[in-house]
Amino acid sequence: MTSPIDAELAALAEDFDLIGDWEEQISYVIDLGRELSPLTEAEHSEANKVRGCASQVWLVSGREGDALTFRGDSDAHIVRGLIAILLKFYSGRTPADILAFDAKAAFKRLGLDGTLSTQRSNGLASMVERIRRDAAEAL
Repeated sequence: MTSPIDAELAALAEDFDLIGDWEEQISYVIDLGRELSPLTEAEHSEANKVRGCASQVWLVSGREGDALTFRGDSDAHIVRGLIAILLKFYSGRTPADILAFDAKAAFKRLGLDGTLSTQRSNGLASMVERIRRDAAEAL
């Protein structure tokens, strides 16, 4: 049986495969970021800031029943798109599902691992680490 995260990855991978060209893929990532719900001014706080990102990144976590929810924002368009992808994978999932999911393999499947700069890859890893830490604390 396919997990909801794996189903989300399969749907995104299909989109990326149809797009093909890496420049168009990055444009698609930016478009995904435009769909993020804005954070409030108060949520753009030091407590929500993700360390290890070259851009300004904020992640807000919450809980709905057994699931964790995440919202995020960045001052960089591509990074906002990467946040949107992470939220598709992680928001609304149980801590166990979050911890079982390999984001690095997912971004490789999407073909984004080779197109991101080292700084963006490191920032992405910092965001995933923050989400996984929140999930581990919620267990």
